[in-house]
Amino acid sequence: MKLRIGTRGSALARAQAADVARRLQSFGHETEIVVISTAGDRSTHRAFADVGMFGIFVREIEAALLDGRVDVAVHSYKDLPSFSPIELFVAAVPERIDAADLLMARPEWVDETRELIPLKPGARVGTSAARRQALLRSLRPDLEVGLLRGNVPTRIDALAKGRFDAIVLAAAGVSRLVRASASGVRVVPANVVSTRLDPAIFVPAPAQGAIAVQVRRDAAPVIDAVKAIDDPRTARALRAERELLALAEGGCTLPFGAWCEVFDGDSLTLHAVLGRDDGTVAHVAHVALNGDDPEALADAAWRGLAASASVA
Repeated sequence: MKLRIGTRGSALARAQAADVARRLQSFGHETEIVVISTAGDRSTHRAFADVGMFGIFVREIEAALLDGRVDVAVHSYKDLPSFSPIELFVAAVPERIDAADLLMARPEWVDETRELIPLKPGARVGTSAARRQALLRSLRPDLEVGLLRGNVPTRIDALAKGRFDAIVLAAAGVSRLVRASASGVRVVPANVVSTRLDPAIFVPAPAQGAIAVQVRRDAAPVIDAVKAIDDPRTARALRAERELLALAEGGCTLPFGAWCEVFDGDSLTLHAVLGRDDGTVAHVAHVALNGDDPEALADAAWRGLAASASVA
């Protein structure tokens, strides 16, 4: 079967689509990658709150899937809204590489005595995500947090050129770009110091590091083909994270994070944060709960977050 795979045009999105294509090819399918421009890609100089609602990186790709221009849509799962068009659903989630955030810093601003966020006081840190801004202001109020938009190479370039002393990116995105880069092409400058931030404390966005493979509900042959690349362990963790996202009704503008660990025996630990950020200081509620039912765990976590945030 030939499968047309719709994706954004960024280097990271192309790398994710190529990964899905390779997986599908291993099951004997022919693939074609179709690049689709999205509103989020076309607006790189404003904060997410200024360019529209959650879903600005997926709407045009979902439209192409609905009208039959593509058979499969590949998304960074964290970009997908809680509710997509009823005609579509996520049929597969390949195994997640890493959910954590990655702090990348110029060496002169690194202070390794500060274990969680190893930066010197006053360092200027670039990010656009409300969650990352709130966590940085909560954990390190002595840092200066500034707005940084653009794709991953653009943000790394801003760090290399000294616009920021440090930036925060998804670890999985950097890893995928490094793997997909041509031989001899350096994605991360040699003098940049990278630190993986503990996801149990610096809690990631729901489904960060995961890829969503979306299809039409009425395309039975495509569904059968795509389900072969699903990873049930990852999908189970994401059920908890995405259910909690739906309860929070959050998106790019909400200081909210969720990360679910899956242990042997299928036990789960769900870490979540919810913040209020006035632009200068953040109050962040944090819960960590254990259980074995993803939906029940998400419900309990949301009740705990809401209660904690209301008294923060």
